[in-house]
Amino acid sequence: MTPHVTRHGAAVTRPQREVLNGHKGLVLWFTGLSGAGKSTIAHAVEQRLHEMGCRTFVFDGDNVRHGLCSDLGFSPQDRTENIRRIGEMVRLFIDAGIIALTAFISPYRADREKLRRLTADGDFIEIYCRCPVEVCERRDVKGLYRLARANEIQDFTGVSAPYEEPESPDLILDTHVSSLHECVENVVSLLRHRGVIRDRT
Repeated sequence: MTPHVTRHGAAVTRPQREVLNGHKGLVLWFTGLSGAGKSTIAHAVEQRLHEMGCRTFVFDGDNVRHGLCSDLGFSPQDRTENIRRIGEMVRLFIDAGIIALTAFISPYRADREKLRRLTADGDFIEIYCRCPVEVCERRDVKGLYRLARANEIQDFTGVSAPYEEPESPDLILDTHVSSLHECVENVVSLLRHRGVIRDRT
């Protein structure tokens, strides 16, 4: 921790922001293999929530690595640091009463559990986009799996690096059999069930 740095409280509280927003702040943490549908679903859910009047923001893995985490590679240590930085950023958005959506492979169970502990109870919703690796490879429009199989990309999750499946995710989306519409509806239904959002009249 940096010395001589003091955390300051805000004059406007998170509950006040949530009242203004009309919904609770939290993070929807989409995890899964490359090609499992994380980004596609996260952006589709955001569009649906936006249409419902919610304040949202999507943290996409590629976008974050262009800026905030551009100095990091894909070693286990760098992956952990990547997720740590995102976790701290997401916590600020939660305090702002925003529904943050993330689309990161986040392959290590311990890193995801650290994020859950970093947030208050109920603020971290882990959504596992489950999809067989062979289906992810068929969807691979960037050709990343092909490069990984040819050893041109090192430490590639699902090929040369492990992915640790969530043991108790809040929601599982079987993206190889469920349509995008079904996945979005499942997420929105969960948010309604937990009282995060409500339909506005």
